[in-house]
Amino acid sequence: MPARARLCAYARLVLRITDARTGEPVDATPARRGLTRVEAHTRGFDPTNLRVLLVADLLVRALELGGTPVWALLVGERDLPELRAAGAALGVRPFEDSRDAGTGLGEAQVLHVVSEGGGTPDGVRVAVAPARPKDLGVSGGTDPTALRLALLAHPRSSPLRLDPAALDDAAGTLARWRGAVAAWAHRPSRPIPDAVRADLRTAWEDDLDTVGVLRVLRDVETAPDLPDGARFETYAYADRLLGLDLARDLGSPA
Repeated sequence: MPARARLCAYARLVLRITDARTGEPVDATPARRGLTRVEAHTRGFDPTNLRVLLVADLLVRALELGGTPVWALLVGERDLPELRAAGAALGVRPFEDSRDAGTGLGEAQVLHVVSEGGGTPDGVRVAVAPARPKDLGVSGGTDPTALRLALLAHPRSSPLRLDPAALDDAAGTLARWRGAVAAWAHRPSRPIPDAVRADLRTAWEDDLDTVGVLRVLRDVETAPDLPDGARFETYAYADRLLGLDLARDLGSPA
């Protein structure tokens, strides 16, 4: 898409999410800046339910980046402490317990994040494909943030297929990006180019396309004419959605 067309599209963007009930995209925020409730529906502690919680976290982050107030709830039957702990290790921010939340707050929209074949609550349903225990590599000393990156590199609608090589690749990418961000931080700051910002927003406003967001970051990493200060600002901005702690190594020697 030409840069001018991308910028025009960006000016009109709102988060669109696929409703699993119909297979059609809907506005995640039908009322401008109206309160949106995001409910993560889980049925225990296993890789699929952990993936549901991660997708709900991404949805909350994307809504907040667009200026939408969000009420995030965890709706579960059992094993909630274990699930919360595993989610926290993946960088998932805290969700309120639905059993303690009381009545609604007049929200304009309710978005239910569910596993495929799971619960069927009324309202927009965001479906998450299953993950098998061995696919997540949640044991054996796997870096949780590298695991998060590996998860983000797969569309949520695709059953998860991870192997040790994929996790090693994610860990290598994460280390390289953190080192690059720390080095770029020593350069004069420059604004994110409008076309790059539009590409990022176009990706994540289109059904939480984290694969597309990561593709933009790879392009920015190697773009020949982009100032390092602009690379830094781009990565810091995108990390507000991705939650990869890319600025962790700031302050290390250049």
